[in-house]
Amino acid sequence: MTMQIAEAGSQHVPAAAAGARDATLLAQRFVDCLVCVLAAPFALTIAAAIAFLIRLDGGAAVFSQRRVGLGGRPFNCLKFRSMVPDADEQLETMLARDEAARSEWERYQKLASDPRITPIGKLIRASSLDELPQLLNVWRGEMSIVGPRPILLEQIALYGDSFRAYCTIRPGITGLWQIGGRNNCTFAERVRLDMQYVCTRSVLRDLRIIVLTIPAVFARKGAR
Repeated sequence: MTMQIAEAGSQHVPAAAAGARDATLLAQRFVDCLVCVLAAPFALTIAAAIAFLIRLDGGAAVFSQRRVGLGGRPFNCLKFRSMVPDADEQLETMLARDEAARSEWERYQKLASDPRITPIGKLIRASSLDELPQLLNVWRGEMSIVGPRPILLEQIALYGDSFRAYCTIRPGITGLWQIGGRNNCTFAERVRLDMQYVCTRSVLRDLRIIVLTIPAVFARKGAR
């Protein structure tokens, strides 16, 4: 499966284009590492407090989920747990019984009023703090601070022909989707924003997105 995904993400590009792409990835990697170092003292303090609160219900504080990264290679994407421990089983049951919920999930890949989300989960989702552990993914080189949101293996088909472009860069913690409406966007709109980013990415654009992410998070723009 991993080999098939990687092959789907590979494509022939001219040497000059490949060189420019590699230079952009290298510059982006430098920014990623710099942000991780600068954010570490604050992030570790907040992460410890969040982990303690999540653990009060007896479940794990952090969970990992297989997502698709650079070159189509799957990796374990980290997040603070914001749902009940048996969230996957509850979703399967809900979608089988509730046609409206199934239709909403197919359109957005999310539910506006998701009963599986815990009280602390609602808080960390609204503030995007549930994604704080992904700084470790960034440090390991599996993600970037800015990029398309990492997709699930089963969402590859939803990207269609755009999947090849998605595979040319690392997925990110924030991006055009984060500052452009987040959960108010349909999945198709999210794909469009991802492709827009891939076609226009630069270090200066990444820095602008990082700056715009701060007010978007505080305003809870599109948060659910």
